[in-house]
Amino acid sequence: MQPLLEIRDLSFGYDKGSRPVFEHLDLDVRKGECVVVKGASGSGKSTLLRLICRLNVPRSGEILFKSKNVAEIPPPELRSKITYVQQIPQMTDATVRDNLLLPFTFALGQHKAAPDDATLERMLDAFYLHGVSLDQSALKLSVGQKQRLSIMRAILNEPDMLLLDEPTSALDSDSAAMLFSIIERLNTEEGKTLVIVTHSEYQPAVPQARSCTFRNGKLECA
Repeated sequence: MQPLLEIRDLSFGYDKGSRPVFEHLDLDVRKGECVVVKGASGSGKSTLLRLICRLNVPRSGEILFKSKNVAEIPPPELRSKITYVQQIPQMTDATVRDNLLLPFTFALGQHKAAPDDATLERMLDAFYLHGVSLDQSALKLSVGQKQRLSIMRAILNEPDMLLLDEPTSALDSDSAAMLFSIIERLNTEEGKTLVIVTHSEYQPAVPQARSCTFRNGKLECA
């Protein structure tokens, strides 16, 4: 089966002539797979995610999504299919409902049917957000709650792949355990394709997860 995502001979550096962050990187991600990318701070983990969704530009190499070079896919279209969830969750000054439905206000999402309140409330429960009201301010939620809400919002967009950048870095152990439980369910029960970046020793208990580690500018995968 053709990989959903193919990364070929990819190199990246911030300034011309500077030492590359990484080079000659190769990686395939297949539909339904969970790939956990680890490594020291500054090794290139988050940069890799940003390159995949065209938030950064590589020095050389190519990234293919469904056999098409991502450089040829308009950024809004690409990011609706490969959704990047940032390390620090971003909420607008609006209700929980408004934040969850934000993707449906954009040009690419306006043709989609927005979920009703009953669907959103069931999702809140499934994401361990019991007691959170659709009408309350999203800005008043805890960091852990905002992180779960941001992943909910990404899933509602029905992407082909989720990129999660250090999703537990700002969370306490209980919140991190909740989030890892959600990530495990998304992959094993719902078949979501996930690429997760972390510098933590802990990772989701996904039976078939593939572990990759940045070492000395190279990506080594088990």
